[in-house]
Amino acid sequence: MANPLNAAITEPVATHRTSIIWLHGLGADGNDFVPIVPELHLPGNLGVRFVFPHAPVRPVTINGGMAMRAWYDVRNMDLRREEDAAAIEESASIIEQYIATEVNAGIPSTQIILAGFSQGGAMALHTGLRYPSKLGGLLALSAYLPLPERFLNEASPANKTTPIMMCHGTYDQVIPVSAGKQSCDFLKQTGYTVNWHSYPMEHSVCLEEVQAIGAWLQSILG
Repeated sequence: MANPLNAAITEPVATHRTSIIWLHGLGADGNDFVPIVPELHLPGNLGVRFVFPHAPVRPVTINGGMAMRAWYDVRNMDLRREEDAAAIEESASIIEQYIATEVNAGIPSTQIILAGFSQGGAMALHTGLRYPSKLGGLLALSAYLPLPERFLNEASPANKTTPIMMCHGTYDQVIPVSAGKQSCDFLKQTGYTVNWHSYPMEHSVCLEEVQAIGAWLQSILG
């Protein structure tokens, strides 16, 4: 099981009814998105427990081989070239252990949302759409769907109708908005329902986006 100490955790004030597992981006750690919790303005009666796992430390090729927290290596500025499939699969297994921890705590998988920013958003899509039980929702911020050529063979029917929200900055120079939009369009063409939002920002998060996320979370959890 995933070590619960290997994550930043925000417990609900009310009874724990829902879990949001939120995955950070390259070079950050689980603490990166802890400050977003109060900004989402979720009603206390939703009983949301936030789990912010820390990715493993690994060398990252595009950063000169420097070791940092990363869900997978990035070997090329073109995200579709030389994808690190082995590490993506390894990280998906880690994330599934965090989901299992919440299920073992009595939370149905349909009340578990997988969210993430950048690499974390890519992992949320990769893991969530392959997960064998239905999840409550998938949130991918400034992200894209990795390993699309394998997707149709590996996707789980259980999450075919799971709500998906994707948000992206139109001035993103790290993961171009075109990469996010291509993934969104690919999923839509494959029969998924994706709630797409774009904002005039770079590789970051803005207030208007956070407000939209809060409203979306309430709509699927309420």
